[in-house]
Amino acid sequence: MSRGRGRLRIYLGAAPGVGKTYTMLCEGRRRLARGTDVVVAFVETHGRPRTAELLDGLEVVPRASMIHRGSAFTELDVDAVVARRPAVALVDELAHTNVPGSRNAKRWQDIEEILDAGIDVVSTVNIQHLESLNDVVEEITGVVQRETVPDEVVRRADQVELVDMAPEALRRRMAHGNVYAPEKVDAALSNYFRVGNLTALRELALLWVAGKVDDQLDRYRAEHGIAGTWEARERVVVALTGGPEGDTLVRRAARIAGRSKGADLLAVHVTRADGLAGADPASTARQRTLVEDMGGTYHQVVGDDVPGALLDFARGVNATQLVLGASRRGRFAQILSRGVGVTTTARSGSIDVHMITHDGVRRGRDRAPSRAALTRTRRVAGWVLAILGLPLLALALLPFRDNVNLPSDILLFLLMVVVVALAGGMWPAVTAAVLGFLLLNYFFTAPVDRFTIADPENLFALSVYVLVAVMVSAVVDVAARRTREAARARADAEVLSTLAGHVLRGEHALASLLARLRETFGLASVTLLERTGEQGPDDQSDPEAWRIVATAGETPCTCPGGADTDVVIDERLVLAIRGRLLEASDRRVLEAFAAEAAVALRQDRLAAEAEQARPLAEADRMRTALLAAVSHDLRTPLASAKAAVESLRNTGIDWSPQDREELLATADESLAKLDRLVANLLDMSRLQAGVLGLRLEPTALEEIVPRAVDDLGPLSSRIEVDLSVELPEVVADQALLERILVNLMSNAVRYSPEDRKVLVMAGEYEDHVEIRVVDRGTGIPRDAYDRVFMPFQRLGDRDNHTGVGLGLALSRGLAEAMAGTLLPDETPGGGLTMILTLPVSSRARARPAGEPFSRGRLAGELSSRERPEVELSSREHLAGGPSSRERPAGEPSSRERLAGEPSSHERPAGESSSRERPAGERP
Repeated sequence: MSRGRGRLRIYLGAAPGVGKTYTMLCEGRRRLARGTDVVVAFVETHGRPRTAELLDGLEVVPRASMIHRGSAFTELDVDAVVARRPAVALVDELAHTNVPGSRNAKRWQDIEEILDAGIDVVSTVNIQHLESLNDVVEEITGVVQRETVPDEVVRRADQVELVDMAPEALRRRMAHGNVYAPEKVDAALSNYFRVGNLTALRELALLWVAGKVDDQLDRYRAEHGIAGTWEARERVVVALTGGPEGDTLVRRAARIAGRSKGADLLAVHVTRADGLAGADPASTARQRTLVEDMGGTYHQVVGDDVPGALLDFARGVNATQLVLGASRRGRFAQILSRGVGVTTTARSGSIDVHMITHDGVRRGRDRAPSRAALTRTRRVAGWVLAILGLPLLALALLPFRDNVNLPSDILLFLLMVVVVALAGGMWPAVTAAVLGFLLLNYFFTAPVDRFTIADPENLFALSVYVLVAVMVSAVVDVAARRTREAARARADAEVLSTLAGHVLRGEHALASLLARLRETFGLASVTLLERTGEQGPDDQSDPEAWRIVATAGETPCTCPGGADTDVVIDERLVLAIRGRLLEASDRRVLEAFAAEAAVALRQDRLAAEAEQARPLAEADRMRTALLAAVSHDLRTPLASAKAAVESLRNTGIDWSPQDREELLATADESLAKLDRLVANLLDMSRLQAGVLGLRLEPTALEEIVPRAVDDLGPLSSRIEVDLSVELPEVVADQALLERILVNLMSNAVRYSPEDRKVLVMAGEYEDHVEIRVVDRGTGIPRDAYDRVFMPFQRLGDRDNHTGVGLGLALSRGLAEAMAGTLLPDETPGGGLTMILTLPVSSRARARPAGEPFSRGRLAGELSSRERPEVELSSREHLAGGPSSRERPAGEPSSRERLAGEPSSHERPAGESSSRERPAGERP
């Protein structure tokens, strides 16, 4: 007996360490105690003993071993789990990225295979791994999450349970060593696990789960046909007519919604099918923008009964409050008809209705040009006038039939028929004409009181009367029908205009189209289907022949045959609609929606293809620029070195020792330039590819600056260094920082006058250190500050001595890779100052206020009071500090000392550490 698809349960956490894996294992043990067949398919304990204890007594499926680039890794063995066929499998870290070469790229894809085999799965994931929140989490924490899972995967889960913990409680767990190793706790608490970060992540998790619960509630209400309002969440609906009071209503509704945390604001405009309630498109567009600026959403529906359509929409979105404007009609009009506000209030039921006063109360509506339309009320009035009005007119004329001739009577009856036609249309008027013919014949045509006509002229007159009456009725009826069609077209145009506005404002085009179509016509679902293979004779009712491209609403159609209405776009695309049969007049709007949906789909796919081609284009541009740079900037040092070497090898010339030394120096200097240029090119290519390796660690500037000055060779004599021993350590890669300083100083020396030295100085500002390289050259215009950092920008220069080539572009890229910045500024008195900013290390921030830094032989053991003020002005004075090789044994280095991003034990669940990641894989 084959099983159906398994059920997925996910434990969602706001941050690592809240207890997701622990809770998952507890659930597994609870089910095992009830007799359920439970296995551990993959669980990562991260070295936490209390979590590891829960594995005792649970069957663990062996992991699959894989070799990648000479290293061994273990991953979830999907085949072993499916072959074991348990009832429930525990799979940790839903967002985990599998080792290259695995059958699936992501673990959630492995879980899909297990679910398809009929096995229930319990898994875990953190909020920062959801694709839609990835950029938000990066902005909050400053940490880029490389491993993500599509939101739809988590939303499709049968159960999503939040594993919650207060930020203070989580920090206490970390301080007690229950989450990370002791040596990593301080860095984690100071950076990623700050109270503010954890509070923000917790709020994101709570809101996301609330949205999931809201979807489940809507689905439950729809399945059980519950139309009443459940006040589980405040939703405020404001009704807009497009009138001038709309701005007041929107602002008042926003204030009402703002009183409740997490309340939703929705604005709705009801467009009547007869066009009698048409609004100014400019006013509705302005009010729509106002609603969206206040965090709400704008909706438009079509309905003849405005109060009914308004309440149907409010109940459909489970609204708790409805905001209406007080009537703009006069007192006499309110006596004749209660109006939308009063009617809506009387029929609102459990929805609270707010009637808001405004400046336009009782000023009357802004009337649009008159448009006749055959409403039900007018048809009834026409029949009443035809059946009762003609006999009453005959009774009124009877006393005067001896004094009024027949033509006058005919004109009066014709006038009555025209009134009936204007009121009720063609058929009441035709009835009135026939009835008038009979009344005229009986009461006013000789012989009277008999249905007989003696005079042929009278017969002719009565016949013309009937013909004129029928013709007038037909004209009035045609005019009324054309007006109705025009009004309907206007309503359709307003719907399409609103839809186009949503697309142009940047909403996802295809999703917006389908959602608006479903909402406008009150449909259950709207689905765009695409044929998966070649067209067959019976594929209209075959779900296997179609693929759902996009859908809006519940229970989407899987094939055109299951739809109430379908629109064929082309031989491969069909728009399937389920919910109710639509009128033929709505077909044009549906076809317009379908055409727009096809265009939106093509645009999405073209955008995806362009996104895939962008890296190739970037690589091609880089390759072209690289070849141009090689042909341009390598020529001079190569030519100089080659000329010097050939001169030395020429045995026909007897070189003096001074000449030989000069040629060797020229060759050495040219080869050094060549070496630096090649290194810059390689590093720039690594930066562009995103594979530049970094070794970030606390670094003392007095160690790096002298080495950078020495690397300049003969140019070092033109550098003046001014650093203080009080400077804190910075977080940097020592080799890359040295490279940046060499590029900046060599560039400054090139453009600085011969008699003016380049000054290198640094200072501490709050949590960062600024290193300034100051020259006294001609400087550059401010509008060229960004242009100097463009790679290979010298390629467009007319000569080889203007511009800055590759050095500054590489320097900025390296600085940003180390979480720093590189900015130019004007030197007071003329020249250019390059400002390199780097973050202070967490160890430096943790020192007590006023405590100086220890720098080995530079600082010794003197306190701040005992140490004399020392200013270093050359690289010789800086040579005494301890180098990285002299770092005391056991002192943490590299990524273990990099604060801010969790290491292998503190990294969020599902994210591989640098040691676990296969060699060569991008971090």
